[in-house]
Amino acid sequence: MGKKVKVWYDKKSDYLEVIFEKKEGYFKETEHDAVMEKVDKDGNVIGFSILKVSNLSGTKPLLVTL
Repeated sequence: MGKKVKVWYDKKSDYLEVIFEKKEGYFKETEHDAVMEKVDKDGNVIGFSILKVSNLSGTKPLLVTL
């Protein structure tokens, strides 16, 4: 069986969160103001979040290196 990915969207706050692994970690900034990456204690990316997702509709793809 493949890995499960948790995708959560809160319409009221316009917030999207995607988690690849359920483990302890913390969010840190990326090169894009709206995107935060979640990393574990070893610095491995285990997820990401995007603020104000609706502002991205109709724009060019959002490219961020995680």
